[in-house]
Amino acid sequence: MINKKNLWFLTLFSLVLVLSVYYVTMPSDLLKAQTYNENNKNKLEVSVEETDAISALKVEDDANTKEKINELQKKLTDSKLKVEEKNTVYEEIKNLNNNSSIENNIEEKIKKEYKCESFTKVENNTVKVIVDKCENSKTLANNIMRLVQEEFNDKMYISVQFKSK
Repeated sequence: MINKKNLWFLTLFSLVLVLSVYYVTMPSDLLKAQTYNENNKNKLEVSVEETDAISALKVEDDANTKEKINELQKKLTDSKLKVEEKNTVYEEIKNLNNNSSIENNIEEKIKKEYKCESFTKVENNTVKVIVDKCENSKTLANNIMRLVQEEFNDKMYISVQFKSK
C-alpha cells in the first residue's frame, strides 16, 4: 500500500528524473549561448551621477534601519528577556520607525518647497540634511533649517550639507 510519504517521494523522484533527462538531451548550443550571455553581463559598466549618491545614501540607511529593527524584533521575541527589557526594545523599534517617517516627511517637504533632492538622517537631537540639485546658498540652508525645526517640538541641532555639482 502506498502512503502519502511514498507518493510524494515517487512524485518528486519522477520530476527530478524527467528534468535530468531533459537537461542531458538538451542541445549544447543552448548551453553555450547561456554561458556566453552570463559572461557578458559581468562586463557592464556603471556610471554614477550625483542623484545616485543621494539614492545610495537612502538605500544604505534603509538597509541599516531594517537590520536594526530585525535584530530588535529577535530580542523582542526572546523568551529569556524580562518585561522591562522588552519594553525598552519595543520603544527603540517605535523610535526607529518614528524617525524614518519624520525623515521621509522632511525630504518630501524639501522637494515640494525648494525642488531639491535631499537625504535626511535623524539621530537623537541631531538632524543631518544632504541637499542635491540646488544652488549652494546660506539663505536656502537657513530656510531648510527652519523647515526641519518645524517638525520637532524640542530644539534640534540641524546641519545642512550641499553636494557639489
